[in-house]
Amino acid sequence: MCCFSLYISAVSPAQLQPLAANCCHCIGEPHVAIAVDSVPFGSFIVLGPKSDVTPHFLEQLCFVDGKVSSLVGTMSAFRKKVDNRIRVQIENGVAQHHRTLFVVVGDQARDQVVILHHMLSKATVRARPSVLWCYKKELGFSSHRKKRMRQLQKKIKTGTLNLKQDDPFELFIAATNIRYCYYNETHKILGNTYGMCILQDFEALTPNLLARTVETVEGGGIVVILLRTMNSLKQLYTMTMDVHSRYRTEAHQDVVGRFNERFILSLSSCTTCVVIDDQLNVLPVSSHIANIKPVPPKTQEDGLSPRELELSELKDSLRDTQPVGVLVDSCKTLDQAKAVLKFIEAISEKTLRSTVALTAARGRGKSAALGLAIAGAVAFGYSNIFVTSPSPDNLHTLFEFIFKGFDGLQYQEHLDYEIIQSLNPEFNKAVVRVNIFKEHRQTIQYIHPADAVKLGQAELLAIDEAAAIPLPLVKRLLGPYLVFMSSTINGYEGTGRSLSLKLIQQLRQQSADSQQSLSAENKTANYTRLAAARTLHEVTLHESIRYAPGDPVEKWLNDLLCLDCLSVPRVISGCPLPQTCDLYYVNRDTLFCYHKASEAFLQRLMALYVASHYKNSPNDLQMLSDAPRPSPLLSPPPCSAYPEFFARGPSCCTGEISRQSIMNSLSRGKKASGDLIPWTVSEQFQDPEFGSLSGARVVRIAVNPDYQGMGYGSRALQLLQLYYEGQFPYLEETAQPAASQITPVSSEALSLLEEAVSPRKNLPPLLLKLNERPAEKLDYLGVSYGLTSQLLKFWKRAGFIPVYLRQTPNDLTGEHSCVMLKELNSEEEQGQWLSAFWKDFRRRFLSLLSYQFRHFPPSLALNILQNRSAKQDVPSALSNPELAAQFSPYDLKRLEMYSRNMVDYHLTMDMIPAVSRMFFLKQLGDISLSAAQCALLLGVGLQHKTVDELEKEIELPSSQLMGLFNRLIRKVVQYFNSIQEKAVEAEMVASKDIAMEPTVRTLSEDLDEAAKEFQEKHKKEMEHIKEMDLTQYMIRGQDEEWDQVLKKAGHTAIVSIKSDKKRKLDGSKPEQWQSKKTKKQGKDRKGKFGKFSK
Repeated sequence: MCCFSLYISAVSPAQLQPLAANCCHCIGEPHVAIAVDSVPFGSFIVLGPKSDVTPHFLEQLCFVDGKVSSLVGTMSAFRKKVDNRIRVQIENGVAQHHRTLFVVVGDQARDQVVILHHMLSKATVRARPSVLWCYKKELGFSSHRKKRMRQLQKKIKTGTLNLKQDDPFELFIAATNIRYCYYNETHKILGNTYGMCILQDFEALTPNLLARTVETVEGGGIVVILLRTMNSLKQLYTMTMDVHSRYRTEAHQDVVGRFNERFILSLSSCTTCVVIDDQLNVLPVSSHIANIKPVPPKTQEDGLSPRELELSELKDSLRDTQPVGVLVDSCKTLDQAKAVLKFIEAISEKTLRSTVALTAARGRGKSAALGLAIAGAVAFGYSNIFVTSPSPDNLHTLFEFIFKGFDGLQYQEHLDYEIIQSLNPEFNKAVVRVNIFKEHRQTIQYIHPADAVKLGQAELLAIDEAAAIPLPLVKRLLGPYLVFMSSTINGYEGTGRSLSLKLIQQLRQQSADSQQSLSAENKTANYTRLAAARTLHEVTLHESIRYAPGDPVEKWLNDLLCLDCLSVPRVISGCPLPQTCDLYYVNRDTLFCYHKASEAFLQRLMALYVASHYKNSPNDLQMLSDAPRPSPLLSPPPCSAYPEFFARGPSCCTGEISRQSIMNSLSRGKKASGDLIPWTVSEQFQDPEFGSLSGARVVRIAVNPDYQGMGYGSRALQLLQLYYEGQFPYLEETAQPAASQITPVSSEALSLLEEAVSPRKNLPPLLLKLNERPAEKLDYLGVSYGLTSQLLKFWKRAGFIPVYLRQTPNDLTGEHSCVMLKELNSEEEQGQWLSAFWKDFRRRFLSLLSYQFRHFPPSLALNILQNRSAKQDVPSALSNPELAAQFSPYDLKRLEMYSRNMVDYHLTMDMIPAVSRMFFLKQLGDISLSAAQCALLLGVGLQHKTVDELEKEIELPSSQLMGLFNRLIRKVVQYFNSIQEKAVEAEMVASKDIAMEPTVRTLSEDLDEAAKEFQEKHKKEMEHIKEMDLTQYMIRGQDEEWDQVLKKAGHTAIVSIKSDKKRKLDGSKPEQWQSKKTKKQGKDRKGKFGKFSK
């Protein structure tokens, strides 16, 4: 088949009549078609066959037009009839307003996009459909449209245009309105609508991207997925996807492509899906369209549905009520009309304290209803209106319907309002501001979600796609003004659960509390308190607008990605005791085999996953199917074909990283993907040994909301721990038969035109008891979660100890990621690594409490610091030198004076941080404080909060807090005094009692030793005496003289003998005389007032 399409602008039907008259002789199979803007609905004019299209004809055509805008052609060297089922499928989709899915296999697949788009253009009676082309990095061709147009016009003017040689794909690219988008920028297309979506680079596709892009296609449009040439569709089973690199770890490299297998098998269940090759041959997997027939056109006899009749009656009843009537008249469904009425009702109240939350699935008209409501707010006189979304590109539909509302209100552009577009090339000329000046100055201004400070004068804030905005930013956007928010509850990442489970639940509670009167203390509330006293209105849209109800592509996508799993009917059963529940191991090969029973099981499983937790996205399904991790489940004894699950505890094995890999990564400051806990802990503590340990990370404990708080989650965690500790012995002795596995397909397999794709057979049972499977040998259990008081309490009760707390909050939830660990088989002789990690974490956490963790409530910080599972430190007594190093005597005196209520507490504030740190590091002995006193000490000393801030957080009056603080300081002062008293006592000489102890040696040994010592001493003295000069002591006189003297001795008591020599004076005596003389002179020197001194 040869076909040629020419698109011309600014040509009137009268100008084309001569050309049509010249070609009336060759009406048959259309080969050349001209779409003219000025012709209603973009009608086609049939011209002659290929042989009649000469350069002269093109010159004549160009002369009539004056300016050719684009030219598109698809030509082939030979004629080939396209399978009629493809055309019928596209036309049926347009007639029923349903989307069509094409999977094109082959390297030339992009050339067939031209033919598919041409068929869609002929089937739709309107302008050429716009195209969204998504790719990974390399597009494969130039997307510069203006450059192509200049080249095309040059060829036409010079007459060198050769339809046989020019690439028809290049002409298609030049003539079609195509939005090119990287996969990592697809968040910018939320809220936009296209007629055709093309997805290339299949290896880069993820469930998030698939849901986000497919849902932008309108009813009657086409979704095209391009695949490379392959001999068998089963080769996709073993294709390496880009996301698989995130699942692989050093110890676990086995990634099984179960998601791709289920994706291919699901194509046969989509009634509007056609799988073709690059020659437009229909493959056997699309055998369900073998007998497709055209859908008969809709006649007037079919009439309107009951809801359409009700919508028509509503529009008629409000036709005379303006401005409501013209706004409701633009609504397409009854749900949308009621949503607009609810918005206008909140606008007319003008209380500025209402929040209207609009939630629905994709394609229900949320942005359109929001846009009409904003137009109504302008009609009601609101002056400062702000709109926000993740990106200005997301507001295309919202502003489009704002302008439609203006048209209904008889506002004229340039006369009554002006439109300002963004100059940022990344925003594609998106509207960022609308100035209205019909009655008075009014503005509609786009702001970034992070610019909440600019809302000081706001009267109305509209938040579009609120689920894609981080939850903390949405909370900060709320204030004392009217708030409209719309959010998708499923269909793309986020799935709205964060908004519905957290924010809307909080607003619902605050709306109930706002009915109570505010106390006198809260009358002076700021924005946060005013935002808390709000009324909440919830609106939900069910009817689809972008495509007709019952769209097969929507059903296929919901089933494939489990987006609508919450609508699965539940099995009504009782609540068994947690002790009677068992833990089962799920075989994922069987779970994702696309069998009818396993699909029903999977839907119920994902319903539990989504309903119990807010952080869910379609990507979780691919991680569950492909990642190398087991997935235990908790359920009661099966009582039916599909048992009711109460909790789900998936875990993944982690660790076992070589020391060399850790050392290399730590030296470069980088860490590999996967193995979250080993890399994080090794980096935080710079410990290369921890990564070599084998552990399991509990990914999530998902408990059904109806059974939360009943002990099922704790029971699941307990059984999981017992399983990894080897408490469930493996009893099987015989080898189990090998199950069917995904194997690579050889190149000699059947061709695509002969291959029949079907689910695998000989699969193992879906559920296994834990004693039917051997457990891995592990050293620890770990968990990483967003820190909240409730979750911290749960994991502490299970015996986990925190070792890491991220300093920056999560972008989506605003929570700090916390890593907690628990040793397995702790009774064995193991190192004290967990205790050392805990002590170091506690010390660092205390230092960071005044920085990133200052906003923590004191109760949460206390729960982190107090952990009974950790080995308790023996309180160390503070020594006097350590006390003197921390506090001077003046500091201690100030503390003592405050403890006696003699000075103000401000005099001691500089010492409170040191006191707090000593207390929480167990350095203040056995001082016991109440919970309120601990919270007060932590808040004042470590978080540096004021008493007024703590009054709100601890919920005690400031006077009572100050009393607790004084008693706290009194205990500290008493402890410090006792330390000083003990130091003084130790310095004093203490009396010691004599203790009778047996001698070491006998009495004879002591006497012998004493005799030896005396003899040696006597010998030395005798030798000394012999060496002395004793002549001065010699007795003088002769014998006769002594005889005479002795005879006289009886008469007198004194005997004297005359000596011949006189005794010499000692050398010291003159000195003595001199000193005495000096003293005497000193005594004589007296004055009037006493002695003088030199």
